[in-house]
Amino acid sequence: MVDKPDFLRLCDDKVVIFDGAMGTQIQSYDLSVEDDYRNAEGCTEILVLTRPDVIREIHSRYFDAGADVVETDTFGANHLVLGEYDLADRTYEINETAARLA
Repeated sequence: MVDKPDFLRLCDDKVVIFDGAMGTQIQSYDLSVEDDYRNAEGCTEILVLTRPDVIREIHSRYFDAGADVVETDTFGANHLVLGEYDLADRTYEINETAARLA
């Protein structure tokens, strides 16, 4: 029998609690369109590069509240959406950084 990955073993043992809405939490910060969003207003994914401290803090808050798992800040981190902000060439970098932060 093959051992299950840690996450699947955790699911066998308990109800797994995921984090909540990343976007809502981001909106609670006073972030600058020019500095924090680098003029890509509405592109929260850029914050993993410009404000990793904010993203890390949000993840920490969810863990402190009892979450077992946090999701990455990558809802729109694909070539199509990031292309709207002239960031398509940074898709891999954004996704990798977001995964490391989570």
